[in-house]
Amino acid sequence: MKTVQRIAKNSLVLLTSNIISKILGFFYVMYIARYLGAEGFGILSFALAFTGIFSVFSDLGLGPLTVREVARDKSLAGKYLGNITVIKIFLVIITFGLIAITINLLGYPKQTIKVVYFLALSVIFSSFSNIFNSIFQAYEKMQYQSIEQILSSILVFSGALFAINQGFSVVGFALIYFLVSAVILGYSFTICAWKFDLPKIEVDFNFWKPIIKEALPFGLSGIFITIYYWIDSVMLSLMKGNEVVGWYNAAYRLIVILLFVPGIINIVVFPAMSRFHISSQNSLNLMSRKYFKFMLAIGIPIGVGTTLLADKVILLIFGAGYIQSIIALQILVWAMVFVFANAAFVRLFESTNKQIIVTKITGIGMIENIVLNLLIIPRFGYVGASITTVITEFTIVTLVLIFAYKTGYSVQRREFLTNISKVIIASLIMGVFIWKLISLNLPILILLSTLLYIGILYIIGGINKEDIELLKQVRSQRHE
Repeated sequence: MKTVQRIAKNSLVLLTSNIISKILGFFYVMYIARYLGAEGFGILSFALAFTGIFSVFSDLGLGPLTVREVARDKSLAGKYLGNITVIKIFLVIITFGLIAITINLLGYPKQTIKVVYFLALSVIFSSFSNIFNSIFQAYEKMQYQSIEQILSSILVFSGALFAINQGFSVVGFALIYFLVSAVILGYSFTICAWKFDLPKIEVDFNFWKPIIKEALPFGLSGIFITIYYWIDSVMLSLMKGNEVVGWYNAAYRLIVILLFVPGIINIVVFPAMSRFHISSQNSLNLMSRKYFKFMLAIGIPIGVGTTLLADKVILLIFGAGYIQSIIALQILVWAMVFVFANAAFVRLFESTNKQIIVTKITGIGMIENIVLNLLIIPRFGYVGASITTVITEFTIVTLVLIFAYKTGYSVQRREFLTNISKVIIASLIMGVFIWKLISLNLPILILLSTLLYIGILYIIGGINKEDIELLKQVRSQRHE
């Protein structure tokens, strides 16, 4: 019970911070996309994607490994902090060098190179901040990471408003990322030194070898996933130009905002799942099954609703200059549904020392995505990139479920078919409701359709007594 309540508390804390951050992030994207136009927004999006791809080399899986091992044994916190800090110094130097060399070899304009340099420095600061976030997660003290997240969002949003007011170019917006990352690093270091342990620099080569070897599957997965998520923007920039990147990313950013749901749960359940792997296989199985069920129940109706309302959403947020983004959003939202579906088992593999499975699957996904983009983008542009993303995510979720079945952690076939059929029925009824009342005010229509979906799902048994009991345990945490 204490574990459930601790997860509930951390979920509530992270949910609150994520809601605040996503609201600010939503308005941030809306304002800068309108201010910079598709061309300028495309430059910034390309630079974020480009540096994002290289950012994984500054961690190489050391973050999630730290969370897993320190969650199991808190006495290791100082050892991991001291040694990983030194390792990261070497990694960030290599990362910045790779970014600088590559962007210059590609022959981009000076303005774009400046944007990339500022964002590369931001990546370096964020890499060090992530060391301390790993400790917060391992101790399940998510409130510190939540404050950091809110602070970062407020600073970025405020900086954007200031930049717009002062008429900054796209380089000025990149500078904001750099300055904010420096402030966040100062915050995370202070909290770690105050509440946990002052990082003490340590060089233990006997410790380095096993942790780097153990972290490598996490790191390779991170490399594969990051390349997969960002390579389409880079390839669109090289093949079709910045304006097309802007159209694509207007839709893509909205999808990324929606992914905060599995993102929160991943952070919260990882320490608990890591402990259950040692102490209780039954609890581990139950947690993964419920996680999977909830993700289906959330993801599928979002997919249906977004497909029907994409035109209203894009025009309301970005304006007529991004009308080409409508079809991209209608396609990309189904990639998000597949991400929701595979989240539970990906985290399960990582928490049970089977991260190599995730590495293999994401590697396959990355290769498939790059090959399909090379074939499709030249002819179909950003629409082709959107379709490629969905195909790749479908492949990934299929492989995840196959491996889950082989390792004995999968959901029973009958249970899976029962759950998904009820979710689909409720989602389709909701979809018909939206289609019939499409002329209603958008926020009101979203609220009514959400309530209808929940009601239908409850009536047809998509939400059972076990689910309700779990939700009651979550609510009870508020009163402690």
